Amino acid sequence: MMNHEINKAFRARLERGGAVLMPGAANALAARVIDQLGFEAVYISGAGLTNTYLGMPDLGFISLPEIAQHTSTVRNATELPIVVDADTGFGNALNVHHTVRTLERAGASAIQLEDQLNPKRCGHFSGKDVVDLIEARSRIKAAADARIDPNFLIVARTDACATHGFDAAIERAEAFIEEGADITFIEAPRSIENIRDIPKRLEGTPQLINLVVGGKTPIIDFAELDEMGFGLVLYANVALQGALKGMHDALSLLKTDGRMDESGPVASFEVRQNAVRKDEYDRMEKDYADK
Repeated sequence: MMNHEINKAFRARLERGGAVLMPGAANALAARVIDQLGFEAVYISGAGLTNTYLGMPDLGFISLPEIAQHTSTVRNATELPIVVDADTGFGNALNVHHTVRTLERAGASAIQLEDQLNPKRCGHFSGKDVVDLIEARSRIKAAADARIDPNFLIVARTDACATHGFDAAIERAEAFIEEGADITFIEAPRSIENIRDIPKRLEGTPQLINLVVGGKTPIIDFAELDEMGFGLVLYANVALQGALKGMHDALSLLKTDGRMDESGPVASFEVRQNAVRKDEYDRMEKDYADK
């Protein structure tokens, strides 16, 4: 399927209503598993890439070329819509314009941009700050102007809850909608009351809620968030945290026992090959050899 068809279908899905449960993928293998399990969309997490690709914390170390490369790789692995975390857009409005063009060409279906100061930090870390509203609006306006495909979506995130309060975050989200944002994302609300208020106060525009395991936002059941009216329910790094625990468990046992077979805490060889579609490559190899 062509990317513009994926984008059109994703916009239509959001317009139909009902929440989309969206896990994050730090690499193409995670995206393959997300696809196999029947999720409707996949998220490329800046934090996940930074942790996985660089082995560093989410403090603004990842670059646009690295995110573009991973986006292209994930697009090759799945036909799911891909929402890409592009942090602050890597500079001013002109940089944001370039970032949108680059990631749209790489295969993204939506780009997420935030209003933090550079260098940004994880939304669930302390010590973050946001740019002034004029600069924040200019990022979203540049993003909306830059897209080629009208169905390519702009997700506008604000981290103002932590620095200016909940009402200020709502006001910023309203301003971002005026500048062309298709989806807004208020990061790290700390109370269920605030979470419930977000789709009420921003009615008419899909809202993204980010649930971080161990983070600052209360974990709420998907069905309840759907009933509240959220459009996207994001678990950006569940796959990464699950994989990290799995690596610790398997490698600890290997270190202790000095051996490992399929009775251990590992995926079987068959499951691993199935995840990367080896059977499809076997069929292609046979088809080409028979020509």
